[in-house]
Amino acid sequence: MDHDLRHALTDLPITRANVRLLAPDGTPPPDAPDWIWGTDHPYLHGWFAPTAREYDADNLVVEGSLPADLYGAYVMNGPSQRFTPANRYHYYDGDAMLRAIYFRDGKASFRQRWIRNEAFTVEDIAGKAIWPGLAGPYNPMLPGSPIKDSSNTDVIFYNGKLLSLWYMAGQPYEIDPVTLETKGREKFGGQLNHSLSAHSKVDPRTGELFFFTYGNEAPYMRYGVASADGKLLHDVPIDIPGPRSPHDMGLSANYCVLHDLPLFQDADLLARENRRVIRFHRDVPARFGVIPRYGSSRDVRWFEAQPCYILHIVNCYEEGDWLHQIGCRIANPGSKLDPVDGKLAAAMSYRRRVHELYRWSFNLVTGEVREGAIDDLNTEFPRLNPWRLGHKSRLAFNQYLPVPGEEGLAGRCQTFDALVRYDTDTGLRQRFDYGDGVFGAESPVAPKRGSTPDAPEDAAYVVTFTTDTNDWSSACLVFDAADISRGPIAKVRIPHRISAGFHTTWVPGEQVWNSP
Repeated sequence: MDHDLRHALTDLPITRANVRLLAPDGTPPPDAPDWIWGTDHPYLHGWFAPTAREYDADNLVVEGSLPADLYGAYVMNGPSQRFTPANRYHYYDGDAMLRAIYFRDGKASFRQRWIRNEAFTVEDIAGKAIWPGLAGPYNPMLPGSPIKDSSNTDVIFYNGKLLSLWYMAGQPYEIDPVTLETKGREKFGGQLNHSLSAHSKVDPRTGELFFFTYGNEAPYMRYGVASADGKLLHDVPIDIPGPRSPHDMGLSANYCVLHDLPLFQDADLLARENRRVIRFHRDVPARFGVIPRYGSSRDVRWFEAQPCYILHIVNCYEEGDWLHQIGCRIANPGSKLDPVDGKLAAAMSYRRRVHELYRWSFNLVTGEVREGAIDDLNTEFPRLNPWRLGHKSRLAFNQYLPVPGEEGLAGRCQTFDALVRYDTDTGLRQRFDYGDGVFGAESPVAPKRGSTPDAPEDAAYVVTFTTDTNDWSSACLVFDAADISRGPIAKVRIPHRISAGFHTTWVPGEQVWNSP
C-alpha cells in the first residue's frame, strides 16, 4: 500500500502493547480483506477485523445437545468494512453484515449476508469507499447524509420481516428473515417520509412498532407508532431545545420514554465548519419525556435527572403511580483521553466507556424522580425476555466490558469478555467468562417454544456468538436462562470467523417460517 495513503488511514502502530486482539504472531485474521494488511487501526484488526464472506451452512456441528424447544433465529447486525476507508476510519463506519443462526428440530444452520442498501449499491458500483466516516471530513455534495447511512446498527423483527436500522437515524431496510435478502426500504405503505433511529421497539404482545428519530433541523425529534400490519398510525414532533443524539427509548404498557441527554454536538461548529464535535455538558440535566403511547406533543411530561448519557435500556414498566426505567448509565462519557491514541484519542475515549446498571423512577402523579445504581460492574448491551418488554421484569443479560486502565491491555479496545445475568430487583448476578482471547456478542433471550407472556421469565435460553482470537474459530453458545453459571448447554460450531457485531434479535420459529 502507498505510504502516504497508509498513514492517512491510520494512527496507531500495530504492536502487542497497543492491540492484544491479533494472532500470536501479530498478524490480522487470515480471512480479512487484503487491504487490511497495510492499516494500523485497532478497530480493523483482531475480533474487529472485517470479513467479506457470504455463505450458507447447514447441519452445523453441535457439542452437547440442542434443546428441542429452541426454535427460531438469532440474527446479528454489525459493521464489516468492504473497501479501504476513504478517510480516517471509525468503528461505526463499516458496511452492514447480517449473521443468522437458525434452530429447528434440534439442528442448526447459518447464513451470512451483506445488507444491500442504497449506499452499499453506490459503492459496489464504484468499487471503492465514497463516503467519509464518522471522523470526517464531511462532503455535503454526497447523496443522502454526509455520513454514509450504512444501516449497520440494529435489527428488529416487524410485520413478518427483519428491519435494519442505523444509530444516527437512517432509512429502515426490509430483509427476508429466511434468505437475508435485502428487499428495499420500509416505508409503511408509502406513509413514512423521514428516517427511523435504531432501537425502535416492537411490542410482542400487539405487534405494533414504536419509533423515534432525530436530526439537525427542527423538529429535532419525532415519535410515532406503526400498526402490526405495517401502516403508519401516529407521528408527532417532540419539542426539545436543539439537535440531540439519543440512542434508545423506553416502552412501558401505556407510555414511551424519550431521551434528551446532555451529550450532543456543537451546533454552531457544525453550521460554521461542517464538523461534528460531540461534547458532554455536565451542567445540563438528563431529561426523560414520558408520552402516552398515542400521545401528542403537548402530552409529554419531562422529568429531570442527574447528567449522564445512556446507550441502552433494559426495560420500562409501571407500578402504581411510578414508571420505572432500568438501563446502563454513563456518568461521564468520553472523559479519559489517552495521548498514546494520537489523533484517535477522542474517538477511542468514547469507545472506552464505564457503565453502571441503574434505575430511574418517575412518579406520574407528583412529578418526583428517584434514581440510583443497581450495580457498578461495567456491563452493557442488555437483553431481556421479549415477553416482558414494557411489563414488570427482573432478569437482564448483559455483556461485561473490561474497564479501561484497570485490566491491562484489554482496555485498549473494549470487548465483550463475559455474559452477566442480573436480577435487577436485588442486584444479584451470575457471570460466565468466555475465556482468554474469546469475545462474545449481544445475547438475546429465546423463550422456549410455545411460551406465552405468562410463562416464567427464565423459561428460556440465552444465545450468543463467540470468536476465539487464539485460532479464529467462531461458535454459538446456548445457555439455560435459569442458570448461566454452569456454562453453555450446547456449543454450535460456525464454519468461518464472525467479526464483531452490534445488535441482535431473536425471532420465534413460528414467525420465521410462517412469515408472509
